[in-house]
Parts: sequence; C-alpha cells; structure tokens
Amino acid sequence: MVQFHQSYSYEDFIEGFRPGASGNFEIKQGVFYKFCKKAIADYSNDYFFIIDEINRGNLSKTMGELMLLLEHDKRGEEHAMSVTYSGNKFYVPDNVYVIGMMNTADRSLAMIDYALRRRFSFVPIEPAFYDNGFVLDFRDKYHDADTVIEKMRKLNTLITDELDSGHQIGHSYFCSENTLDDKDIAGIFKYEIEELLREYFFDNTSKLDEALGMLL
Repeated sequence: MVQFHQSYSYEDFIEGFRPGASGNFEIKQGVFYKFCKKAIADYSNDYFFIIDEINRGNLSKTMGELMLLLEHDKRGEEHAMSVTYSGNKFYVPDNVYVIGMMNTADRSLAMIDYALRRRFSFVPIEPAFYDNGFVLDFRDKYHDADTVIEKMRKLNTLITDELDSGHQIGHSYFCSENTLDDKDIAGIFKYEIEELLREYFFDNTSKLDEALGMLL
C-alpha cells in the first residue's frame, strides 16, 4: 500500500536514479516494479496493490508506460515494455490487482484523466450507518449508538440534498477498538464533524444551523 501525493514520481513507483552506498547514483527499482516481480515469482497467488489518494498524484508522470500495461488485455510477458532508465523489460502479471482509493468530494478528482479512468472500474463506498456489521460493532462500543446513528443518517440526507452524496460524512469517526463514552462522542461532534459542516455550509448560514441542530 502506498499513498500518492504531488511529489510522488515515476522514480518512486517504477525505477530511477537514487544515491547508492558508494555516493554515486544508481538505478533502483521502485515499489510497484518490485511488487510485480514478487507477484511473477508467486503466480499461483493473487497480489493486491492499494494506492491511497490516487487522485492526488500526477498520474501520467508517476505511471509512465504503466498506463498501457495496466489494461487487462496488455497483461503478461508477451506485452513487456522497456522501462525508462534501465531498459529492462517490464510487465504487469495477471495476478496483480491495482486498487485506487479516493474521496469523490475532493476537488482534485478532476485531475483523474480519462485515459486512466477507462482502465479502472469504479465502486462507490457508502457510509456504513445502514450496515448491520458496523451497527452491531458500534452498539458494542457505545451505549447509545442508535441515537448517534439516527442523527448521522438524517445529517447525511441533508448533505446529499444540499450538496451531493460524495460529501456524506462517513462512519470512520466512530470506529474504535475501545469503548466510547458520552465525552468521546461529544468531542467527535464538536471538534471533527461540526468543523466539517462549517466548511460545507460556510456560505449558507441557515443550512449550517439546521445541520448543527441535528447533532444536538
């Protein structure tokens, strides 16, 4: 698993020149190059490469020829290409699955170009306030979980109506390995969710008041 950012580069991901032990620059393989080599050597198992915040990187710069090799019909040794620095032949095997994660409310989503979009299937992940697994776990961690869940359901309905579904507030605020008390929940509301709502409705005082009122 890696996280993309604006400074993440082809040299980090595939290969590039890096300082060596002798003080000279050497060609070193990046994280995805080495990952694919490991998957090739263990072809009987599936390998999953997760890219967090995939839309925050300069994707054409970072991925280079990988933009072609990611395609399902360009997998395998017969489609190997020479990488930029070493000239070694490189390919993405069939047992490698690339999962990119992003927040659709993030304005940098527009940076995902169409060439990359068509190489991925998109699966929306909704807040889990209607998911039985989360509900049961939250009930086990907090004595009044149902009240909080109902508040968040109503709040997300308002957010969806006024903004869009991508701005809904997720359940991760309430995920904890430890039990939660009233002070913990009040802190989550005041210092995390309320501040997010102020950003969402900074230009709409009446809707901000309505949203904040749902947390009371």
